[in-house]
Amino acid sequence: MMLLKDKVVIITGASRGIGRAVALECARQGAKLVIGHSGRASGLAAAKNVVSEIQDLDKQAIEVGGDAADLDTGDRLIDAAVSTFGKVDVFVNNAGICPFHSFLDMPKEVYMQTVNTNLNGAYFAVQAAANQMKKQGKGGSIIAISSISALVGGAMQTHYTPTKAGLLSLMQSCAVALGPYNIRCNAVLPGTIATDINKEDLSDPDKLAYMRSRTCLGRLGEPDDLAGPVVFLASDMARYVTGASLLVDGGLFVNLQ
Repeated sequence: MMLLKDKVVIITGASRGIGRAVALECARQGAKLVIGHSGRASGLAAAKNVVSEIQDLDKQAIEVGGDAADLDTGDRLIDAAVSTFGKVDVFVNNAGICPFHSFLDMPKEVYMQTVNTNLNGAYFAVQAAANQMKKQGKGGSIIAISSISALVGGAMQTHYTPTKAGLLSLMQSCAVALGPYNIRCNAVLPGTIATDINKEDLSDPDKLAYMRSRTCLGRLGEPDDLAGPVVFLASDMARYVTGASLLVDGGLFVNLQ
C-alpha cells in the first residue's frame, strides 16, 4: 500500500540532500511532486534531474524555481501546484542555509540572508500553503525540517540556531491556529546529516570521528534517514499527530556522555 497515493506534495530545497531524498520517497509512496529549488542554474539542473528520477518511477513531478528568502516564493509554489495538479495536500519546508561564522564579527548580510532564507521566507510559504488547504476544505499536512539545533547551541551557528528554533515554534503555533481546518503541522529535527550544507565542516577527520562518536548509533545520518519520518507525518497514518517535534538524530541529543 502506498502511503501518499494521489497526494500532491510540495518540497522546498528539493533539488539535493534531504529534500531530494524525501521527494523520491514521496514519489515511491504514490505522491505527485512539486520540486522547489533556488532558481539558480545549478539548482535548476539538479531539480530537473530529480524530476527525471521521479518520472522514471512512473510518477509525476514539476520543478519550480524561487529563492527561499523571497517572501513571494511560497505563492509561486502553491500556484504551480494548483495549476498543474489541482490541489495541495502536503507542504514540506526544507530549504535552508548554514554559512558557519563566529558570533562577535558576524556580518549583518550573513545574518539577514540566513534568517530570511530559513525563517522569514518559510513563514510566508507556510501561510500560502495553509490558505490553499483551508480553501480546499479537506485539511492537509505541513512539515518543517527544523534541526537538533533548535534545542542546542553552536558557537559558529548563532545566526542559524535561532531560525531552526523559530521553525519549531512556528509549527507548534500553526498547529493551534490551523487545527480547526484539520491542517496538521509538525517539525522534524535532524541531527548531523551528511549533506552539502556541512561538507566542509565535516572534512576534518577528527571532527567527523567526534560527531560519529556522539551518536548512539555510531554513524552520521544520511538524507534517506529523513524520508521515512517525513512520509509518516505526511500520511494519514499520522492523522492525529500535530504540534509534534520528531528528533531524527541517531541518539545524538540524548547522548550526554
